[in-house]
Amino acid sequence: MRKKKFLTIEKVAKHLQIGERSVYRYVKEGKLRASKIGYWRITEKDLRDFIKESTNTSK
Repeated sequence: MRKKKFLTIEKVAKHLQIGERSVYRYVKEGKLRASKIGYWRITEKDLRDFIKESTNTSK
């Protein structure tokens, strides 16, 4: 089984070129799945799914 790679809020914000507060808001609104492991963490798959969904809704 592949081990999930978790990203920090900071890394996700940099990847999306948005502020950390926006990432927290997406998590709170349920738009971006995250797990709280001490700090909030987001899997690479969940980030890809979020980007895909965001791209589909903006068309």
